[in-house]
Amino acid sequence: MGDHYEEPPRATARQWLGLALLVLPMIAVASDLTVLFFALPSLTQDLQPSAGQALWIVHVYGFLIAGFLLVAGRVGDRIGPRRLLLMGSAVFGALSLVAAMSTSAAMLIGARAALGVAGATLMPSLFSLLRTMFADPDQRRLAIAVVFSSFTVGGAIGPLLGGALLEFFWWGSVFLLNVPPMLLLVILGTALLPEREVRNSAPIELRSVILSVAGMLALVYGLQGLVTRQESGSGPGWTYLVAILAGAGALALFLRRQGRLAEPVFDLGLLRNTRVGAALLVLLLTGVAGVGTFYLFTQHLQLVVGLSALHAGLWTLPFIVLNIIGAMLAPSLARWMMPLTAVAGGIAVAAFGVLLLALTATPGAPLLAQVAGVATVGLGMGPAMALLSDLIVSSAPERKAGSAAAAQEVSGELGSAMGIAAAGALALVMYRTYLTGRIPRRRRRRRPGAVPTRASSPARSGPRRPLSYPA
Repeated sequence: MGDHYEEPPRATARQWLGLALLVLPMIAVASDLTVLFFALPSLTQDLQPSAGQALWIVHVYGFLIAGFLLVAGRVGDRIGPRRLLLMGSAVFGALSLVAAMSTSAAMLIGARAALGVAGATLMPSLFSLLRTMFADPDQRRLAIAVVFSSFTVGGAIGPLLGGALLEFFWWGSVFLLNVPPMLLLVILGTALLPEREVRNSAPIELRSVILSVAGMLALVYGLQGLVTRQESGSGPGWTYLVAILAGAGALALFLRRQGRLAEPVFDLGLLRNTRVGAALLVLLLTGVAGVGTFYLFTQHLQLVVGLSALHAGLWTLPFIVLNIIGAMLAPSLARWMMPLTAVAGGIAVAAFGVLLLALTATPGAPLLAQVAGVATVGLGMGPAMALLSDLIVSSAPERKAGSAAAAQEVSGELGSAMGIAAAGALALVMYRTYLTGRIPRRRRRRRPGAVPTRASSPARSGPRRPLSYPA
């Protein structure tokens, strides 16, 4: 007589209602990553930030999320993911009000940094609760696909709703979008979300927390400073090189320390699993390429094509729709083929989209071709990221589910933040190169026998034509 196989319990209506509630923090966190894409021009006009401050306003939020995710995952394993989720949601809503009322660039940077710390408590708790709420693998994959779709909606609805608000209100209104969903989550969370009974009561090692956060921020500061030092005048280049070396050293010490601790903040055992380690790396690289491409596309629509914030936001809708379709197809693809094969196929589709966008983002090219390229990127990213996340979240023991979810979110969030930082730095370099005239001009053909005159020679001074071309 064979062993009796007991199927995992199926989710009830309460779990599905809880999933609908968990969509709210994902939308809020994602929208705060992208809400400034279209608000940055009006914000810059009002607060007058330097070039370096403008980059920090955009990406300090994402980097601090990534920096504190590992700590938040351990805190959730210790006090319970539902408790941490509700506490973080209340703080996130309050800080959104502070960001909306900022009166200086420094104040907004501080508010965005604090929002990053609060946002770091939301996602590890959320994915840890999914592990508790959905024991059936197929239902868990579907739940993760829904959550990833909501993240896409939030990331795309940020610029879209932000652009609509900027047509009628001041730039601070874009932060007020997060207050109602956070309030609803705090009110209904206790009734609809279960608390995980299995806990990890080991203390959290403070030195590891300091090393990870300080190392990441120093590394980002140095990389950004190398690009913006001439514009900001904040110091010589060697200052930023020292910051990069110090940040890399702190992160190396952090990883070395984790290997010696019985209960590390980041469990290096996850990396020893080849499939999990590869999944974390792919998530990181996908975030860098995908989010960086999307960020450049939003700036391209406004600064090059010349669209208003609202119209530019509407042109991002195809990316949203196809990314959601791709994520929702992930459970079916996992049944039809090996999950890793589906991941590879999604990455190949996204790479084709990046190539298409690069080939069509040229003067005179039709805007529809560029939209098709960025939408193809979204279609490929959907199933790849959903299936990779399911692999990571389901691989760890339940007492470390929060830490595994945090590791997964570190890869995704750090990749997103690095993508925005790299794209912003690239755009700054290209823009400054254009203004300083280092891009060679096309020489005009002269008629046979014509003598060049001063008036027909390229002007050495005076305003240049705007960097624009018809869509």
